[in-house]
Amino acid sequence: MKTYRAAVIGCSRMGAFIDNEVPDYEAIRLPYSHAAGFFAEERTALIACADLRPDVMEHFGNRYNVPKSNQYTDYREMLEKEQPDIVSVATQPEHRAEIVINAANHGVKAIYAEKAMAASMDEAAAMVTAVEANNVAFNLGTNRRWHTGFDKMKEIIDSGDLGQLRTLIIYSNGTLFNTASHNFDLVLRLNSDTPAKWVSGYLPNAANVIDGGVLREDPTGQGTIQFENGVTAHALLTPRSSEWEAICARGTITCWNNGWQWHIRKQQDVPGWRACRVPAAFPEFERTSSTANLIKDLVHALDTGEPTRGGVRCAYASTELIFGVIESHLRGCARVELPLTDSKVRLQRNPTARQPRVE
Repeated sequence: MKTYRAAVIGCSRMGAFIDNEVPDYEAIRLPYSHAAGFFAEERTALIACADLRPDVMEHFGNRYNVPKSNQYTDYREMLEKEQPDIVSVATQPEHRAEIVINAANHGVKAIYAEKAMAASMDEAAAMVTAVEANNVAFNLGTNRRWHTGFDKMKEIIDSGDLGQLRTLIIYSNGTLFNTASHNFDLVLRLNSDTPAKWVSGYLPNAANVIDGGVLREDPTGQGTIQFENGVTAHALLTPRSSEWEAICARGTITCWNNGWQWHIRKQQDVPGWRACRVPAAFPEFERTSSTANLIKDLVHALDTGEPTRGGVRCAYASTELIFGVIESHLRGCARVELPLTDSKVRLQRNPTARQPRVE
């Protein structure tokens, strides 16, 4: 079978070295970074990288057997010379749209873009246009979409065993671009990517981060999402970090501790009393690497021409929820109807590059 040539643009934490931070973390299976995923996948060959920092690329090359001749400080030169089949874009959101669009227009067949998708809705829309015009397979790095525990959670919801899905709860939504990008994609996935009708939101730290239409920092946000099928999602800001719940008509499914523990409560009639919800066993599932599963999904799309599990439209939908929360806050926490139009807000930070933990 064909081996696809892969390259990584952005060789820092999620691009290459985050595995060093979570070697014994029960909730995550390795490989985790983009590069580690390509390096481990037998159907991909990691052949090049690009970053503005030669010293970081030197560590990248040593770890993943990428020679110095294939390390580029200009990603455009890398695309031109190496002609990779798959490109990972693991930069910050402010730079992501330009790179994804150039890659799509330059003959790249598949793109693995880190979340959040883009720094503005206009940029996200331009990415959709470029990806679809060039028939590029696309997945966003919202890893829980490829997490086998959440696959099982969705399977239980879809079975109807607990009755109709009514409510989804994100217990700690966090910052919108870094954390809520994961959370919003997850509630879309659990609700079978049903379109959202409206969103309302509030940014507790807005006064410190919004300068006109420019976001100087990634804002923390909470809110409510109403889907077309009647399901409601509540994005809360509580201390229950990385925990989610699906509430159905006859039971609930809860994920604790970022995919480490799972719990079901089923409705049960108690003689002489009203119905109660009692604990039930969450089914066993194979714990595998979500990054590996995402990459396998891209490979399958390249092999067959079938769509990926994510896709650029799913990425756009979760991005629209991010900007919907922001727009709602700017309109006095009013309900914002979707699809979102005329959003001119843009994330524009000037962060100092973080040195990854290379060992």
